[in-house]
Amino acid sequence: MSNSGNDRMLIMNREFVLASQSPRRKYLLRQIGLSFTTDPAHIDESVRPGEAPGDYAVRLALDKAREVAGRRKTGVIIAADTIVVVDDTILGKPADADDAGRMLGMLSGRMHRVITGVALLDAGTGKAVSRFAVTNVWFRELSLGEIAAYVATGEPMDKAGA
Repeated sequence: MSNSGNDRMLIMNREFVLASQSPRRKYLLRQIGLSFTTDPAHIDESVRPGEAPGDYAVRLALDKAREVAGRRKTGVIIAADTIVVVDDTILGKPADADDAGRMLGMLSGRMHRVITGVALLDAGTGKAVSRFAVTNVWFRELSLGEIAAYVATGEPMDKAGA
């Protein structure tokens, strides 16, 4: 049963701010018909010792939301962060083309987890909700040529795990 009328009431007259410049995140929000502005966050994305991957993804999302909320008095801040985990190793965005190739080699022919942490924070009250989702991904075996060709496109440079 849909509550589409109630759902619309929840978002009417609210200012939404995406704490990102990610084209993929913008696309997803537009797909659900949400009006929003963007205000990218700039945070330290270092992993803390002993931090579980899901907790790390949520912490990054919350840190991004809080950083943007610190510049605003109102609005609902939407923040997210996606990481890739293979063999208990967290892969962020590649530092350069060589790093992207190394990451793709690690993923080739194997299963890995993609974890996305999401946070919504009301800048006026400071109240936040956050969650993470895990997706298991099976990668087919990639040849060195396929990896090199993909890296050469530049596409993997802004994605966790290349």
